[in-house]
Amino acid sequence: MSSIALIGATGNIGSRVLTELLGRSHTVTAITRDPRKLTARPGMTVKAASTTDPVVLGQVLKGHDAVVVSVKWNENDVNRIIDTIRKSGVKRALFVVGAGSLIRKDGRTHFDHMMDKGVQPPTSKPAMQALEAIRAIKDLDWTAVSPAAAIPAGQRTGKFRLGLDQFLVDSKGESRISREDFAIAIVDEIEKPKHTRKRFTAAY
Repeated sequence: MSSIALIGATGNIGSRVLTELLGRSHTVTAITRDPRKLTARPGMTVKAASTTDPVVLGQVLKGHDAVVVSVKWNENDVNRIIDTIRKSGVKRALFVVGAGSLIRKDGRTHFDHMMDKGVQPPTSKPAMQALEAIRAIKDLDWTAVSPAAAIPAGQRTGKFRLGLDQFLVDSKGESRISREDFAIAIVDEIEKPKHTRKRFTAAY
């Protein structure tokens, strides 16, 4: 099994990724600004670090097989994170980005669709900008992953579809996936990479 560093281990998505990794017997370094939010679990080491302190974070990342970054992009500097990973020596990185950059059937991004409806989540545009920076990486084996438009807490079913840059909808025209199933898609990609230097998405 692999040694994985997880940045954002206490978040809505990161906490599910943590559970999925541990459930598959991976060794996980759970990185959070507040270690008190995590209780001891077999296979998990908790480290206090922040993306705002690249020296400390870089030391924590060293020696891992891969790093998963699941953070709010309106609160984090993607270029600083990329540079920290690069300096740590970890070559495999998976970044969770938003659904806003996915392309709908009419050719527009989902972000543009939301803007036309008068909706602009605070993380959406920063996540699109983060994806642009990630796609420019030449020296890391990166993968970016976008969820469906709706990603509530839910059941772990293991039944979902994968796509690349297209916005996926179900038979009812809805774009959704549970956080638990999205975590499966992320850990599947860690274990058997199929989207190296690509972005992919998962939805029902």
